[in-house]
Amino acid sequence: MPEVSATSFLARVRQNLAAFHPMERRLAEFVLDFPGDLASYAANELASLAGVSNATVTRFIKRLGYLHYEDARRQVRQERGAGSPLFLASRSTGMANQFSASLERSHDNLQRTLARLNPADIDHMAQSLLRARKIWVTGFRSSQSFASYFRWQMFQVKEDIVLVPSAGDTLGQYAASITAADVVVVFAVRRRPAGLGEVIEQIIRSGAKVLYISDEQVARQAGLTWHVYCSCDSDRPLDDHVAVIGICHLLASRVIELAGPRERARLTAIEASYDALHELLT
Repeated sequence: MPEVSATSFLARVRQNLAAFHPMERRLAEFVLDFPGDLASYAANELASLAGVSNATVTRFIKRLGYLHYEDARRQVRQERGAGSPLFLASRSTGMANQFSASLERSHDNLQRTLARLNPADIDHMAQSLLRARKIWVTGFRSSQSFASYFRWQMFQVKEDIVLVPSAGDTLGQYAASITAADVVVVFAVRRRPAGLGEVIEQIIRSGAKVLYISDEQVARQAGLTWHVYCSCDSDRPLDDHVAVIGICHLLASRVIELAGPRERARLTAIEASYDALHELLT
């Protein structure tokens, strides 16, 4: 995929707001509301929707530093591909058929994700998680939620599992403790923080097995033990993460199924504690 310009489309518009003539500013404000729509419209269609002339669109595009309207559309398409909710949002707000479309999209994402997996690989991952000295689970931004959920599931059978970093900490404080006997589970769905690649390289150098769970837009990084690709396609402003949760469920369930006497004894002890403390409703 071609690299996105160092200056984003939105940044160009905002930087020029004060210099726009009245009609150009009207167009700028129209575009700023739903910038992703620019990728869907020809220049004359955009002019009609914004209530300006074709000439205004031409001047607007050139003032932003583009030679042609298609250059701006190309950059907007690339920035939509990066996953910004602002670029994925559309003026189309009708709910007709949205429920069935959402269900079909989620089903397709889950099906495509599972089709790429080999049952033997799932067993290998589950066995490695069970045998690990310690499991480290991490994720940043939205991925932190999936990391937390996975640790919660796994903690039922694997006591030595930690979610890192804790509030106020950095991952470097924990990287020094990771050993070759460990497994590190990294959730990295878009949009990922800059510098994540360097973090992964540091973890790989520890010798630990690394399970990397991401969307489909990430190239496989050398040194990973496993890379599970989750289909997260969506026609809405936010990505569909059904497949990510599905992978969490599949792995945690398989770990429980393969658990030995020690892990099963922990499950039994946890249930007994629930009963003793009257913590859960039946």
